[in-house]
Amino acid sequence: MHLARFPRVRFAHLPTPLEAAPRLGEALGGLNLFIKRDDATGLAGGGNKTRKLEFLAGKAVAQGADTLVTQGAIQSNHVRQTAAAAARLGMACEIILEARTGSGAVDYNRSGNVLLDHLLGANIETVPGGSDMTAALERVAQAVRDRGGRPYVIPGGGSNAVGALGYADCARELVVQADAMGLKIDRIVTATGSAGTHAGLVAGLAVIGADIPVLGIGVRAPQALQEANVFKLALETCALLGQEGRVSRDRVAANCDYVGAGYGLIDEAVIDALKLAARTEALILDPVYSGKAMKGLIDLCAQGAFKDETVVFLHTGGAQGLFGYQGELEGRLG
Repeated sequence: MHLARFPRVRFAHLPTPLEAAPRLGEALGGLNLFIKRDDATGLAGGGNKTRKLEFLAGKAVAQGADTLVTQGAIQSNHVRQTAAAAARLGMACEIILEARTGSGAVDYNRSGNVLLDHLLGANIETVPGGSDMTAALERVAQAVRDRGGRPYVIPGGGSNAVGALGYADCARELVVQADAMGLKIDRIVTATGSAGTHAGLVAGLAVIGADIPVLGIGVRAPQALQEANVFKLALETCALLGQEGRVSRDRVAANCDYVGAGYGLIDEAVIDALKLAARTEALILDPVYSGKAMKGLIDLCAQGAFKDETVVFLHTGGAQGLFGYQGELEGRLG
């Protein structure tokens, strides 16, 4: 896996730590649990999108772009990190925020990641939930071209084969760390949404020959659709790496039983997961991705899953989004 063949800009704090979480593991019934701290990648607070953006922004620079264009939900961690990447590179940034949850709360629409988007200097347009975001991206990109700019369009979540290279690299990094620690990993668990993190891990592990299953805890789509999206992107990522056919369908697994009422909507089990991680390991999760993944991990452990396994929970970051949920969390964290 020779990633130096691909344009890349370096702004992530790598390698991210791989830390034991004994108190949280004990609370989960004695699970041998480790946390891959991709909340610690840097770039305006960090998160999993930073790894993807090293390759996406690298391609943008190689193509002579002067503007990054992307989209996401109102409290998108990806959008915040894209705005930060643009600022680091001296580029303009055009972002489209979709009112996906329907929330009219001031904190959700003005605080958290949205506040940081403004601070980082991005130009922001908000569109209704259910909008055609692909069409919206092209419309904004064309507006940049019409005024003489050179846009580079990044899909939601940075989730295409170029972005997924970041998590193919993470797979390699994680295995190197585990080998140095003498740690045999039985399973990786992480949130799965736009599919780039999940697909990149699956592709990277396949290419390096590491037989470690990855379980994605879904945050939006039903299982069949989520697994199909991940598998398709894993195949595309392997093809980009010149390793066609390395991923088999049985390497893609998603559990989408913990989405709850919908994307970005929280419930008491998510809040309980946030509290447990914080109060056992001082681990700050977000309500949309890592909180729902931890909700799933907690429930699956209660059902007896992962017995006698060593599990790595890949923390995708996003704590900045907590402040967009202040109203929902107040009085519920006691």
